[in-house]
Amino acid sequence: MQPQNKLRTMKIIGIDPGLSSTGVGIVWGMGLKVDGYSFGSIHTSANNSLASRLDRIYTKLTSLLKDEKPDLMVLEDVFSLKRYPKSGLTLGQVTGIIHLAGFRMAVQITEVAVREAKKVLTGNGNASKMQLEKAVRHRLKMAEPIRPYHASDALGLALIGLYRHQNRRHLRLKT
Repeated sequence: MQPQNKLRTMKIIGIDPGLSSTGVGIVWGMGLKVDGYSFGSIHTSANNSLASRLDRIYTKLTSLLKDEKPDLMVLEDVFSLKRYPKSGLTLGQVTGIIHLAGFRMAVQITEVAVREAKKVLTGNGNASKMQLEKAVRHRLKMAEPIRPYHASDALGLALIGLYRHQNRRHLRLKT
């Protein structure tokens, strides 16, 4: 018996990690068709300890994953600049707790490099945050700007996850 090529609606969550503001974007749909989306960010205060800020991101994200039950989490791959090694270490810690939240909630996780996301969504791997936001807004047919930019980046990651995840599922069903 041949498997049927039935695709189902997928829900993808994109995460742009940051200690002050972790962007979150969720899209659901099939293939290249987006049926809906939501976005926001998890903010922490610089007045709190690092442990407290990481705990807030973990707790909020875990709650969101529990409520939304996404099929896939697409996380921005963290890179570190030689001029800012401490920022790279901090982002690594944020990324670690995001991975832990996804693992604990049994969500498949994949990472996408910033340049790759920009290239896929704008055609230019060196696109600015403004250009990326405009491309994401265009794909989602939104009139109003997406703010903060971390949320826009996260929505872009979720879109890439939706496009790629559906294509992989479709190819597996055909073979």
